[in-house]
Amino acid sequence: MTTETFEFQVEARQLLQLMIHSVYSNKDVFLRELVSNASDALDKLRLEKLRDDSLDADVSDLHIELDVDKEARTLTVRDNGIGMSYDEVGKLIGTIANSGTAAFLEELKEAKDAAGAEGLIGRFGVGFYSGFMAADEVTLVTRRAGEGQGTRWTSRGEATYTLERVDDAPQGTSVTLHLKPADPENQLHDYTSEWTIREIVKRYSDFITWPIRMVPEAKDGEGAPEPETLNSMKALWARARDEVSDDEYHELYKHISHDWREPLETIRLQAEGTFEYQALLFVPSHAPHDLFTRDFKRGIQLYVKRVFIMDDCEELLPPYLRFVKGVVDAQDLSLNVSREILQQDRHIRMMQRRLTKKVLSTVKELKTKDADRYATFWREFGTALKEGLVTDSENRDAILAVSSFATTHSDDEPTTLAQYVERMKDGQDDIWFITGESRQSIENSPHMEAFRDKGIEVLLLTDAVDEVWVDAVGAYEGKKLRSVTKGEIDLDGEGGEKAGEEREKQAEEYAGLLGWMRDQLDEDIKEVRLSTRLTVSPACVVSDAHDLTPALENMYRAMGQEVPRTKRILELNPGHALVKGLHEAYRASEDRTELAESAELLHALAVLAEGGQPKDPARFVRLVSDRLERTL
Repeated sequence: MTTETFEFQVEARQLLQLMIHSVYSNKDVFLRELVSNASDALDKLRLEKLRDDSLDADVSDLHIELDVDKEARTLTVRDNGIGMSYDEVGKLIGTIANSGTAAFLEELKEAKDAAGAEGLIGRFGVGFYSGFMAADEVTLVTRRAGEGQGTRWTSRGEATYTLERVDDAPQGTSVTLHLKPADPENQLHDYTSEWTIREIVKRYSDFITWPIRMVPEAKDGEGAPEPETLNSMKALWARARDEVSDDEYHELYKHISHDWREPLETIRLQAEGTFEYQALLFVPSHAPHDLFTRDFKRGIQLYVKRVFIMDDCEELLPPYLRFVKGVVDAQDLSLNVSREILQQDRHIRMMQRRLTKKVLSTVKELKTKDADRYATFWREFGTALKEGLVTDSENRDAILAVSSFATTHSDDEPTTLAQYVERMKDGQDDIWFITGESRQSIENSPHMEAFRDKGIEVLLLTDAVDEVWVDAVGAYEGKKLRSVTKGEIDLDGEGGEKAGEEREKQAEEYAGLLGWMRDQLDEDIKEVRLSTRLTVSPACVVSDAHDLTPALENMYRAMGQEVPRTKRILELNPGHALVKGLHEAYRASEDRTELAESAELLHALAVLAEGGQPKDPARFVRLVSDRLERTL
């Protein structure tokens, strides 16, 4: 057969060099990754055979085999699983076909410690490359189930690899490592040692559901030994809690999630009765970098009577819990269940409701009993969880109960809505909040001045989802959620008294100016009025109580939804010298050409103060420059 030589993709070459020469201290993990790949191949073949009875594949004895040749110094990891075609080998092994490769390489280079670096090995489907940590050369022979011809792939982990079609390849995949000499100082053990192999399999792969077999060394005077199964194959979710160590749970989590860190929390659930299932779920301790991307793969592994069905069953948990990893093993589902069937299956909906409530109750328990771990959870996943306030009305109260928010009450301690309500001032009827890009920007917003002056607590909401959920929730314990940037605000009953007569008098006095400014700024605003929320700034822009905020408008447009531009309201502070001067100039002169420019500048300054930008930045700069020039 013709042998073809190819060059590695640039990213693959960089990754290989990092692995081989600089990153990983614990070389043992290569065997964990190769065994995990073999296990996945067996799962896929079992599933493919269930879907297609006509598939020409032997599934009578699916297993993983480890073969050691001490003289040749080779270690072979072999499975009789799904295998790969010639094209698949070139695509999956010769390149790293993943949009996150660049981010992965950057994270790999910046890993602060050895533990952090070696854990990254399972990310982005690069587990196969880990073999080069222990081998000078790797040979892969594979044949896809149902096909007649196999493929041989060979490389020394440098610039190139070769591909060759072969006729005598068995079903499945074998990876043969031509091992480097043992180097204990660099954590490179002798991987031809039976004891070493057994110890690694027990530590990392004992829970694999397929048998991992190895022929032990022959003893003097005895015949050829029979293959031994090295792993217990016991499903951890089916074993009693006192029979499983935390380390075993953590290894299962790492196997499922390809995360090097230990999980933040382990959740067990066993449902009995008319519909039986077992669940073992994990809350990670760190949010993946792509949690909020469209391509993020979510879902729980689904088994039926311990038979693997699918890797990412999205129907088992709602999207806002997409960070949760784990396994669900159902007793009463069909083995050939499809995604279409899952979407309509009432048992699946029952499981989703129960699993969702279990996760939320676990978070609530964390919040009550372990403040530090809850703080970690909320920092990493709070933004995702708040999506449920919009999409899951059934569990909205439970989500609110475990949610916490930054507040003007404390610089660093978040608060719950329940704590906010407890601290509300006498006569305060509403829960006040403000949204924006950062705490610093919204704390300094002009809209906050009266609230700061009267000591009224305000929730500081800086996540994009905050713009949406506050409207969806509406109220908490009878207290309406109100934005400090929307509608008219009267704080008379919330921290002091205002002379109503004086306000009416001011409104009459300023009526001419307010009407004239509304006409001048008609393209941008729908009303000009005096403000009760400003104490220091001359002006601010606010939205009507039921209008979309500018941030929400931009969010919808970013999602491809066209929304009409909403005119806003300009509020003036009658106690500010600039506004008083503007009023006096309006009354004193009938030629208001320059005054119109001043009104335009005042509106632009109000827009800037809330983090927006003037409609015509170049004109704004010119007007400001002209005014500055006159003062010099």
